[in-house]
This record gives sequence, C-alpha cells and structure tokens, in this order.
Amino acid sequence: MKRLVPLGILLAVLAGGLISSPKLANGQSAGLVSSVLNRMERNRQTLKSLKANLSMEKYNAQLRDKDQYNGSVLYMPASGRNAFVRIEWTQPQHEILAVSNGKFQLYRPRLKQVMVGNASGSIKGSGGAGGVLDMMYMSRQQLETKFQPVQDVREETLWGGVSTIHLTLVPKSNSSFKYAEIWVDSAGMPVQTKIVEKNGDATTMRLSGLERNLSISKDEFSLKLDSSVKIVKS
Repeated sequence: MKRLVPLGILLAVLAGGLISSPKLANGQSAGLVSSVLNRMERNRQTLKSLKANLSMEKYNAQLRDKDQYNGSVLYMPASGRNAFVRIEWTQPQHEILAVSNGKFQLYRPRLKQVMVGNASGSIKGSGGAGGVLDMMYMSRQQLETKFQPVQDVREETLWGGVSTIHLTLVPKSNSSFKYAEIWVDSAGMPVQTKIVEKNGDATTMRLSGLERNLSISKDEFSLKLDSSVKIVKS
C-alpha cells in the first residue's frame, strides 16, 4: 500500500459505470433527502454487525493515475466512535487492519511487522475522512451539523444492479476534503462513498456482498501474531 488509508473512508470502485435518472425537482429533492436521512438513521440504530467485500480506488489528480485495492471488512458498532473494525486487503498486497477498544493493529506480513497505536479520529489504515464506516455510525443530527444542506440528489444504479440514492455533502467548516459523495441503498446503508480532496485527489470505496447482523466474535478484531513479528509503536 503506497500510503495508509487514514481511518475513516472506507469503501469501492466504480468499475462498470453508473445509470442515472434525471435530477428531481426541488420539492421532490427535499422530501427524498429527508426520507434517505431517516433510512440511514434507522440503519444505524439497527445495525449490530456487518460483513462485506470492500474495494477502493485512489485517484491521483496530479499524475492522473489510479491505484486499486480489494479486500473485506468486518464491522461492529460500539459506544461513541469506538467501533470494532477489521479490514483485510488481499490486493495489491496482503495487509490486515484491526481496531478494537480504541487501539489499532496494522499487520504487514511481507515485512513481518505490526504497527500499533491509538485509533483516534478517523481509523488508521482505512481511507480518508467521512467514508462508508464514518457514514454508518454518524447520526442524522451529526450529518446535518457537519455538512451544508444536501446537494445533487438523484437516483443511481451502481454496477451489480444496486439501486441507490446519490447525495453530495459539502463540509460547513474548514475540512481536509472538498466534498463527499455517498450512495445509499434502499435499506439506508451507505454502500459507496467518494471523497474528493482539495487538490483533486479522490478515494472511492464500495461495499458489496453485504451480510448484516451476523454473530461475530470480538476475537476477530484482535490479531494474534507470532512472536517473530516486530512491533512498531505509532
């Protein structure tokens, strides 16, 4: 991984293009936004665990180049922002990020090394600010406090035939990114996010093959590594 995915943007790639319907009239948009935000809040309140495939595309505006990542994610909400998270990248390189009880482990098998530290703010190793995981545990009130009124509301079908509502979110105050786009499915789950930074760089993340509210042991979020693995404190 050329650079850590700073702990927040999680998840996947616009591999096959989008099918868009015409933008809705202002009155319709207002009603649709309220409906989508309500769905997202219900999803947040009822989500006990999540297992999914995760893909990510990072675009470098200066080089006009893209890097692609593929893997999987396990997620369990907890009090506040102390969620349990496990992200295992299988491409282009094998890396595992585990977050539990406010601590993170980032294991790089090829280096026989694990980085450990406090998982404060956004999750180290997952992607940027305001991504899929952030959106899953952010309440409606937090969304409305952090962002300007929702823009560019429209229906879109993502690759794989997933029907979504697309929203564009612009931060109210100074932020590390310019704006965020999210795609919310019929259950209120943010299945795709795109974060555009001020320099034009962008990270798009996608969840697919979602399995909600499975029984997942908390042991999944703590890596048990061989004593030969070097520990590096962050």
